[in-house]
Amino acid sequence: MSITLPPPRNFLPDDEDIPLSVKSVRRFACKQRDSWWTVILVDPVAIPLVYCVARFTRITPNQITWLSFLAGLGAAACFFQSAPEWLVLGALVYHASFILDCMDGKLARIRGNGSLFGGWLDYMLDRVSVLCCALALGFGQWLRHDEPGYLLLAAAVGFVDLLRYLNGIKVNQVRATMRADIRSHPAFGDTEPPVFIEHLMRDRRKRGIEPSAVNGAVIDLHKGFRHTFPWYGAARDRLLRSRIRPHLISGIEFQMAVFVIGPLLGHVVAPVVVAGVPLLCFELGVVYKLLLSTRDFRETIRRLDAKAAEHPGASGAGNADPVSAPGCAATTAR
Repeated sequence: MSITLPPPRNFLPDDEDIPLSVKSVRRFACKQRDSWWTVILVDPVAIPLVYCVARFTRITPNQITWLSFLAGLGAAACFFQSAPEWLVLGALVYHASFILDCMDGKLARIRGNGSLFGGWLDYMLDRVSVLCCALALGFGQWLRHDEPGYLLLAAAVGFVDLLRYLNGIKVNQVRATMRADIRSHPAFGDTEPPVFIEHLMRDRRKRGIEPSAVNGAVIDLHKGFRHTFPWYGAARDRLLRSRIRPHLISGIEFQMAVFVIGPLLGHVVAPVVVAGVPLLCFELGVVYKLLLSTRDFRETIRRLDAKAAEHPGASGAGNADPVSAPGCAATTAR
């Protein structure tokens, strides 16, 4: 039986015809920022694998998602055995599952066949996999040591993981709502919608855009946070040069501590505490940053309302006085 392989795939980032290669996968398929665990310990393996899958197979991103999920269930089965050698095997299988989990999105971006359903499937199977591994690890240790406290440990792992991802979703929803309310404000009328400082700074890192080259108003919903923590911007920029996001202890690092580092070292309880406490601290930081952003949002809306009231029937960003970042124009940059 012969197998016909697909031809080398070209894709079109930024309207350019770029041949498929490991270098192009690294450049165009990776996220602009990711967890340090992914950037340092996963991408060096995942990127060449994505190239091979895209070049030599017809495997779809959703198929990789299911394969990652099955590997996660395999890791849970190993954890349930509870013996030290099984814990080590479970840790290796879990990390392999995570490598696959990082491949599906990259493959979708390379082939241009990502879908909303694929994103939902990836998210839901990840949560189920983490829950299964947490329960298997906790129940396995309970049966081995006859300590019911391990059941509480399993519940704690599931709770912390769910809290982190639900908080991330809701924070993104609130930020999207604030941006949508500002874009639709009558002060802008039919003119070009405003640019938000977080998007502008991200584009500047990619393309060297200066505020003076941007038409329209520049809205800053992070002014309060930067004023409270002036050192944050420099630290964030240093990390982002290596694609590492400032949220250093996220759900990914927590999972790796619980399901990889702990089993490899033969410990179960300590990694949950050592990784869980800073994870919750980082989440509180995210919430506090959101609180300051909502205050900036209210002040921006107040100023836009005042400008719209001063010039009823007039439109344009020139009539708005949004909060702007240091170094950016206070109203418009042309």
